[in-house]
Amino acid sequence: MGSKDSDLSALSAIIRSRRSIKPNLMDPDKPVDPMLLDTLLENANWAPTHGLTEPWRFTVFTGPARSKLAGFLQGLYQVLTPAHAFKQEKHDKLGRNPLLAPVVLAICMQRGTQSKIPMLEEVEAVACAVQNLHLSASAAGLGGFWSSPPILSSPEMKAFLGLQEEDTCLGLFYLGWPKEGVSIPESRRSPMKEKVRWF
Repeated sequence: MGSKDSDLSALSAIIRSRRSIKPNLMDPDKPVDPMLLDTLLENANWAPTHGLTEPWRFTVFTGPARSKLAGFLQGLYQVLTPAHAFKQEKHDKLGRNPLLAPVVLAICMQRGTQSKIPMLEEVEAVACAVQNLHLSASAAGLGGFWSSPPILSSPEMKAFLGLQEEDTCLGLFYLGWPKEGVSIPESRRSPMKEKVRWF
């Protein structure tokens, strides 16, 4: 087997073993080395991008900054949620999750001045960057989880993250080492042949 075959086999294994690991399964006291985090973010930076707009932006929360994020999310949920729709469990979760992962990344899309490029393509580019990040995290043994509660698209969240009006927050990415003894969840996919049509 040639080196290219080996590379493809290794990449295929990483892709197929990637899982969403929720924050409650992460060890909040085991930090992610800054150099490793830089590598993950640099890999995210090599996502495909139409017109080289590179619309992905990440705001990193670690240490005490996670508490600030947690408090803001809870307050924002209270402000934006009508009384009849308020759920205490959701409120508590918004305040708890950022403290369960050692790193939380706000996933943002910067629209920029390239209005000729459709918004959808910019969102897709950010999603590709997140996939690069998640696969790299999995290869390093880290757990990752992309969460997107509706409050993140609010003007208040944009202001909190320093985004412009045309920019948006597409979610929070929780990153951390799985707790000792945690088993990686099983997953499955239906056969690919059911999703492919040859013309």
